[in-house]
Amino acid sequence: MNGRLKQQLDFLREIDKLKAIFRKTKLFDGSRFENDAEHSWTLAVMVVLLREYADFEVNLERTLLMVLMHDVVEVDAGDVFIYDAARADAHAKEEVAAERLYGLLPAEQGQWFIDLWHEFEDRQTNEAKFAHAFDRLEPCLQNYWNGGGSWREHHITREQVEAKNSVIREGAPRLWTFLQGLLDECEARGDFG
Repeated sequence: MNGRLKQQLDFLREIDKLKAIFRKTKLFDGSRFENDAEHSWTLAVMVVLLREYADFEVNLERTLLMVLMHDVVEVDAGDVFIYDAARADAHAKEEVAAERLYGLLPAEQGQWFIDLWHEFEDRQTNEAKFAHAFDRLEPCLQNYWNGGGSWREHHITREQVEAKNSVIREGAPRLWTFLQGLLDECEARGDFG
């Protein structure tokens, strides 16, 4: 096997570990916690399915790559609940993880993925804003469909949900408006902690 292919396959083998990184939110049906690989797959489907809610030009391929690759760093850094105080330290750990994991790839390919990951994290491009909208919307939908799930368990208020997820407004304003209606229903049902 040539060296380049071996590096690429070693990376693929390493990121397979995403299937064992469990998030703090449960599947839509509430039956179990979602893993990072499932999360990334769901975001990719959402980006394609709900593309019409982008209020600006979005490169679909670039956005798909962002949602598929953004959590690769959690192989090393782990998943930190968005409402957790430890979230403040997460970026530094993720930065180290990005260097190691994407560093497994051939140099130019690894650098391309690091740059893509930084673009996602910085949320300055249309694609990054749109990708972030779905990264935040999916857990809200999970909590909506499973009766408050992690919001109840961790005593999360509506105000916290709105504050942490306001990036949806930047990436897909119409979906933010839609989410407000869902949050009204959640509040009426007592789904917040």
